[in-house]
Amino acid sequence: MASLSTRFRDPRSTEYDFIGSILVRCPGCARAARVIPAPGDSGSGGRLLFHPRRLVCRGCGLSRVWSGHRVALCGGTAQPATDPCFGLPLWLQVETRHGWLWAYNLEHLDLIRRFVQAPLRERAPWYDIGRKMTLVARLPAWIKRGKNRAEILRAVGRIHASLGAA
Repeated sequence: MASLSTRFRDPRSTEYDFIGSILVRCPGCARAARVIPAPGDSGSGGRLLFHPRRLVCRGCGLSRVWSGHRVALCGGTAQPATDPCFGLPLWLQVETRHGWLWAYNLEHLDLIRRFVQAPLRERAPWYDIGRKMTLVARLPAWIKRGKNRAEILRAVGRIHASLGAA
């Protein structure tokens, strides 16, 4: 694990930046599976969120395609999180006494870890051009509180350990 950084600068990432590859629980074998953009999708026009997706499991070989027009982004930490397309439970999540800590993929989890472990957290200025509500700005208050730092980092460690069970 990298040494503790003393400063975190908000990279202005949003939830949409992490939906390219989502780790979910396979409905066939309950192992880790991925939701990825469907092959052959040129990505022409529109948001990546609405492009066709494919569910792929290496454990049991399950493969499904989603090409719907409705998605449901995770809306909080009171209940287990699901992926926006298929509605399957995310693989990278764990329940804490405050709520559910979840991430779409390892890059998303790493952003949360870096934010939580840093004692100095710099936000993206509200007046700056571009994205106003970043992923870091939308994190629940219990994740942002310094007094919960050790508990959140332990939860991130438990999520990383779940990858060994995949």
